[in-house]
Amino acid sequence: MSKMKILLAYSGGLDTTIIIPWLKENYDCEVIAVAADVGQGEELAPLNEKAIKSGASKIFIEDLTDEFVTDYIFPTLKADAVYEGKYLLGTSFARPIIAKRLVEIARREGAEAICHGCTGKGNDQVRFELTIKALAPDMKIIAPWRIWDIKSREEEIEYAKARGLDVPVTKKHPYSMDRNIWHLSHEGSDLEDPWNEPKDEMLMICNPISKTPDKPEYVEIEFEKGIPTTVNGKKKSPVEILTVLNEIGAKHGVGVADMVENRLVGMKSRGVYENPAGEILYYAHRNLEEITLDRQTYHYKELVAVKFAELVYDGNWFTPLREALSAFVDSTQETVTGTVRLKLFKGRISGAGVKSPYSLYDMEIATFGEDDVYDQKDSEGFINLFGLPLKVRAKMLQRHKEGK
Repeated sequence: MSKMKILLAYSGGLDTTIIIPWLKENYDCEVIAVAADVGQGEELAPLNEKAIKSGASKIFIEDLTDEFVTDYIFPTLKADAVYEGKYLLGTSFARPIIAKRLVEIARREGAEAICHGCTGKGNDQVRFELTIKALAPDMKIIAPWRIWDIKSREEEIEYAKARGLDVPVTKKHPYSMDRNIWHLSHEGSDLEDPWNEPKDEMLMICNPISKTPDKPEYVEIEFEKGIPTTVNGKKKSPVEILTVLNEIGAKHGVGVADMVENRLVGMKSRGVYENPAGEILYYAHRNLEEITLDRQTYHYKELVAVKFAELVYDGNWFTPLREALSAFVDSTQETVTGTVRLKLFKGRISGAGVKSPYSLYDMEIATFGEDDVYDQKDSEGFINLFGLPLKVRAKMLQRHKEGK
């Protein structure tokens, strides 16, 4: 009888390194490793040898960066979705695309189960598993951290050493990090106490403010239907746009967010995010929407943004509601075309100009100077009608006060 095939979401870190032998010791199985490249900037080639050495029968290294930017980052950007006012969802929307590829390879390889190395305290276990359930409801899911006897990092290291495995714990950075082309997150160590200010040396992408240039820099971004296409007059691919804006923003210390967020699993967690390109693009996109969306659509879209962010954060990417909200967002973006000019200086972004062929801003109407378009006497009737409910209520209260 052939062995059970288990597909493992593999990163080469300590957790997934020891999960390979653990699976083989606890299941009569063959382990197939899958590593996803979502633009994390790390050299993934060594994972081939590392995975096989740890006991995997084979490994797939999948470059998902283009799809990640086009199909996950940009739809979220168009929605202006930000979780709890600060988090630009860098880890959140990376998990569904990785899990989707896991399902595709699992089907192709005839795997009976998908395994991940997420802990029982984090959001990622939910994001991976909801995607698998949505795309492969019959697929078995194995989460070692919820069932094995290992309780600490020290025990993981001992487990690895006992099996002659290299222990990948030599990094000088004491923080738990997640990186992709969109962001870099830092959690743990001294950040666990919200009273501690983040250290300058923690930052690995952005300059600390003390090391930023003393002169501002201007950047121009063109959008077509809500999607950035050009930076400083040069047309670029989606990945190139993020790469260039990450470099520009990082130089000026733009995009550092320090927050205590409400995790889906019920606890509060403190994290610091470096997201220079994201901060720039969100600012620019909102700036362009200010002149291209009508008042009702703009205000309703703000409500949608909050729900969209919550769905993404909670791992509900492949759901009818998220898809429906994306359809609404796409319809609002038909006129979100134009150019935005921003000024970057000492960690701050400020608008320096915006224009669009679909602009709803009419200078002839908005001017404080003399005009022949807006009759100011019309506002009296409008105010009388708009304020009528207030007037009726006030009269009622006055009658009751007077005992009538």
